[in-house]
Amino acid sequence: MFLNFLDELRTAGIPASLKEHLVLLEALDAGVIDRTPEAFYYLARATYVKDEGLLDRFDQVFAKVFRGITTTYGTQAEDIPADWLKAVAGKFLTPDEMERIKSLGSWDEIMETLKQRLEEQRSRHQGGSKWIGTGGTSPFGNGGYNPEGVRIGGEGKHGRALKVWDQREFRNLDSTRELGTRNIKVALRRLRRFAREGAADELDIDGTIDGTARQGWLDVRMRPERRNAVKLLLFLDIGGSMDPWVKLCEELFSAATAEFKNLEFFYFHNCPYEGVWKDNSRRFAERTPLWDVLHKFGHDYKLVFVGDASMSPYEITHPGGSVEHHNEESGAVWMQRLTNTYPAAVWLNPVPDGQWGYSQSIRILRELMTDRMYPLTLAGLDDAMRELTRKR
Repeated sequence: MFLNFLDELRTAGIPASLKEHLVLLEALDAGVIDRTPEAFYYLARATYVKDEGLLDRFDQVFAKVFRGITTTYGTQAEDIPADWLKAVAGKFLTPDEMERIKSLGSWDEIMETLKQRLEEQRSRHQGGSKWIGTGGTSPFGNGGYNPEGVRIGGEGKHGRALKVWDQREFRNLDSTRELGTRNIKVALRRLRRFAREGAADELDIDGTIDGTARQGWLDVRMRPERRNAVKLLLFLDIGGSMDPWVKLCEELFSAATAEFKNLEFFYFHNCPYEGVWKDNSRRFAERTPLWDVLHKFGHDYKLVFVGDASMSPYEITHPGGSVEHHNEESGAVWMQRLTNTYPAAVWLNPVPDGQWGYSQSIRILRELMTDRMYPLTLAGLDDAMRELTRKR
């Protein structure tokens, strides 16, 4: 039972196992849910989906496999709130518009006709003037030209519907979508290594219990707070072609600041050269020599570049290639120094990875990073964090 559903989930990249499938069948056999499509949807989703990034993919598979079964649209057709529709009409329509609506009869007649057609219609209808469908003159459906209809599903095109009857029940979230601050924090948490350092200002409950039992009196013991011991060095490309990605980079920076106590950041433009900076308003007056960064921060720091890597190839490969100043050494030389000093390094690129092959500069930087460039998506950030935690 439902083996086609299981196959479709696997085809879509959702790791659904036979064990989970048997759990679903056992739950159905035990009658743990009401026998409705909605209840089955939530039970199946809770059983199969373990990663919130796969929720939208599951929704698409569910809609594909079970298309045509009774849904809330069909089951609620006879419960359309006519009083609500009348109230909306009275609020938003002029008296002249109300008179024109009567060309099809009264509101009660329109809604009664809709109910009848929902009961009678058995297939999709395109065009025409009677059935519920698309592109016709019927007052029911979407994409048509009737000025006094009820739009059911789809997207409005002419803005003439008196009532929009559409519902998307499930969240639109996928691992290929751009990130938000919350999702970034979830992905960054892979890059955690906890340690207890500093002053002993946290109560050690287990130690206190053990010491009290051994000594015979209250033996209060303290310990340092458990913190993330990972050290992160963040290099952010700023300005020019990065302007469309400002919001996304702000979210990444905000999430990283919240997740890592030992975080150092610097700005650069297009490619790192001999100087980086902390304040963009004083980028030419207050620069930090990159040699100082290499000498100050140890090899145990994780290095993360954030940038679109989109520039003239000469800005990477040639001395004097920078568009802002005369760099005596090429960007490629500085990139090699950085990656040699910090073996755990990745580059996060907001440009969709499907477009990387069209940019020579992206290809060059990807080679300099030994293919450790990842798209700035939930899946890409997850892969980047795995790379940074890999043993070397």
